[in-house]
Amino acid sequence: MPESLPPSEDLGPIVSSGHLAAGAMPALSEFEFAISMTVHAFHRWMVRGMAAAGMADLSPLDVLVLHNVNHRAKPKRLADICLVLNIEDTHLVNYALKKLERLKLLKSGRKGKEKTVTVTPAGEEACRRYAHIREQLLVKSVLATGLDPVRLSEIAAAMRSLSGQYDQAARAAASL
Repeated sequence: MPESLPPSEDLGPIVSSGHLAAGAMPALSEFEFAISMTVHAFHRWMVRGMAAAGMADLSPLDVLVLHNVNHRAKPKRLADICLVLNIEDTHLVNYALKKLERLKLLKSGRKGKEKTVTVTPAGEEACRRYAHIREQLLVKSVLATGLDPVRLSEIAAAMRSLSGQYDQAARAAASL
């Protein structure tokens, strides 16, 4: 049985890959571990939240796409959905659109020569039920933690900024 560490001993940042935290910015490795945990928890929440709203068997991407198409009740193009969600593989979004259309949550249309999608009344209702369940189960719970909404917005802004750094690094790595 391993000996326990004295309470005063610093364990360093909480990371999943110590060899990456050994570089010039251990906090970035800490962020990566936290974002990985958050992404998986968020995906799990979306799927189970939508199932509780009556729409089982949707993937996290299906849920994201449905909510994005529902956003502002305007027709959306595949390229716009991919851009907003920062998804490079358009075929994945296209598959989600077809699935949501088969489920009668979305319908396709045209704007000039371009194909568009809009949310159906059934899709709006699914989003409304999800939002209600989200308020009851997630928002109330987060509010109870005392987390300052302004601080949460600041964290979100920092994460969006960091996403740009990762995108730039991915472009650089692709050119090697």
